[in-house]
Amino acid sequence: MVTIQSERPENLAKLEAHIRRDLDILDYPKHQWVHSRKTSDGKNILDVLVIGGGQGGLAVAFGLMQEKVRNILVIDKNVEQHEGPWRTFARMHTLRTPKYLTGPDHGIPNLTIQSWYEAQYGQQAWQDLHLIPKETWADYLHWYRTFLGIPVQNQAEAGAIQWSAAENCFIIPTSSPAGNGQLFARKVVLATGIDGSGEWEIPVFIKEKLSPQRYAHTRNDIDFSALKGKRIGILGAGASAFDNASVALEAGASEVHLFFRREKLPNVNPYRWAEFVGFLNHHGDLPDADRWRFILQILRMGQLPPTDTFERAWAFPNFHLQGGSIWQSVAEKGDCIQVTTPKGTFEFDFIIIGTGFVTDLSRRPELTNLYPDIALWSHRYTPPDAEKNADLSRHPYLGPAFEFQEKTPGSAPYLNAIFNYTFGCLLSLGFGGASISGMKYSLPKIVQGITRQLYCDDKEIYFKNLLAFDLKEFER
Repeated sequence: MVTIQSERPENLAKLEAHIRRDLDILDYPKHQWVHSRKTSDGKNILDVLVIGGGQGGLAVAFGLMQEKVRNILVIDKNVEQHEGPWRTFARMHTLRTPKYLTGPDHGIPNLTIQSWYEAQYGQQAWQDLHLIPKETWADYLHWYRTFLGIPVQNQAEAGAIQWSAAENCFIIPTSSPAGNGQLFARKVVLATGIDGSGEWEIPVFIKEKLSPQRYAHTRNDIDFSALKGKRIGILGAGASAFDNASVALEAGASEVHLFFRREKLPNVNPYRWAEFVGFLNHHGDLPDADRWRFILQILRMGQLPPTDTFERAWAFPNFHLQGGSIWQSVAEKGDCIQVTTPKGTFEFDFIIIGTGFVTDLSRRPELTNLYPDIALWSHRYTPPDAEKNADLSRHPYLGPAFEFQEKTPGSAPYLNAIFNYTFGCLLSLGFGGASISGMKYSLPKIVQGITRQLYCDDKEIYFKNLLAFDLKEFER
């Protein structure tokens, strides 16, 4: 374990000493149990490869390490400390979730963000803190990774995963600044974030009608300084749309108009309703029809911007809400962009798209070879006509530990060794990999699912070990 710099290093050092003691006390059983494997030419086969080094990937990795699964690796395509959205495209000031949520700590109080924060800034500072600044969360995650010694390789991007029957493992091509390579793994965890089961979406009519330099998705790098004095149109009313509106206004945009389909913004947050043990721990235990109707209702209620996010934008007199205003067409007219809505035509200099992401595993490059055999909800459940939803139908139909299922039984049994710990788990298991609020309950499920497979896969080896076990307790 390695210690990183702290504003109060003596206090953080004391906390780290307490965590070491916690881990030592909890270190049962100590026996290293997973049997190592090599390829036919002697290369190491990882027990688990985790793709994605953000909060989900790190927490899964630590959970596995606690269960004595140590032949693991986490890879992330970003540079160190830029994993996840917190220092890249997340443009809010704070996390959306309440500060008291737990999860990555795996039930170890001294490993929580509260303990880490108090060690550096004091208990009163934590009490005074309303929400966790996103940079603070990123700092916590980096400390978590570094202190716990989680093996992470940055600037490594996974290519199309393929199954090798000859090696009885997955082969994962990788690319990095050092060149291309291959990794071999028995199990793979996809911890690729909120868009990890699809991609960020830009409506086709915008891509077809506007030059690429005239618009950007909220996920993209945006030079907001270039928007000073500009008229900005934003499509979408989610939290990220408001965040981008605020940053544009703070950068000096002359006016920002935010358009959304509903006549009024939703002001009831179903995600706050969902923060109780029943839903967080047991949504996946419901019958298919009930899982469908619960998640469909959450989607229909809509995700409103948090109060502070809304007020950040609303504080600007040149910020305008345009409800009941779908975009019927867009067009470039000279130096401006014309947007036509049922309530009139507007002219802008730049467009920001806040329409979120689409769930579609066929768009994931790492699943190119596997997608045809993966079971989706459309293969398992047909909702009533009044409850049809194309995006939900494309969600992967996951097992109880976030594992993929075969579309046709017997066609690709190896698929259950890939665990989808992304927001694509929403319909099958509720809040999981890309949601801090669900991690307390989702992490034990995925960790236990992986260790269950590792043990059951090698049951014959373990039985031979049992037959050969002859440690005598005493002699007579």
